[in-house]
Amino acid sequence: MYKIVGVVNYIIVIFLNAFTDLGHKIIIQNTIFKVYDGEMQVVLTAIVNALILLPFILVFSPSGFLADKFPKNKIMEYSSVFAVLITLGITYSYYHGYFTLAFIMTFILALQSAIYGPAKYGYIKELVGEKYISAGNAAIQATTTVAILGGIIFYTVLFEGMYDESLLSESQILQAIAPLGWLLVLCSVVEWFFASKLPNKMREASKRKFTFRRYIQGCIS
Repeated sequence: MYKIVGVVNYIIVIFLNAFTDLGHKIIIQNTIFKVYDGEMQVVLTAIVNALILLPFILVFSPSGFLADKFPKNKIMEYSSVFAVLITLGITYSYYHGYFTLAFIMTFILALQSAIYGPAKYGYIKELVGEKYISAGNAAIQATTTVAILGGIIFYTVLFEGMYDESLLSESQILQAIAPLGWLLVLCSVVEWFFASKLPNKMREASKRKFTFRRYIQGCIS
């Protein structure tokens, strides 16, 4: 399977996507843990988790439509470009100590991942074919799991290494760990590079049309 053109690049893209998403979430959550305790800590942590999950609920129809309508490799490539811009915005918020902006960027980064998702996982079958579909799924699940666990450990260790007990506010903490933002940017740039190398395996575009009115009515109902 690994001899198929694009498989190694694809696995790297999957890893970096999950690794970067987790990185920012860990930084925000650790900042909350250092500043708040009790009920406020629980509430803010729940909000962070909601900001990550909500985009997947809101855009599951548009993202699925895009993955059927356009080449999945291009969706991943363009989404990676947006990830670079988003992580630059996150880094800006770190350096200036804008906790609220960094908090909001959690939602925007999750929104990018939600749009990315169907194309990312739908590409497996297109790339490796039915012969290797099970092996492909196993490789992607393993890669995602390693990226999540690795991201938690990696960014937590770096965060704790840069944190100091004298830091009392969210702004001070973000400014102290701001260089971590450049790691997020670097991972996004590398992800974009490898995503741009993925081959187009799309055979036929879906002829379905996206009805915005029905989508809105579905969200409301």
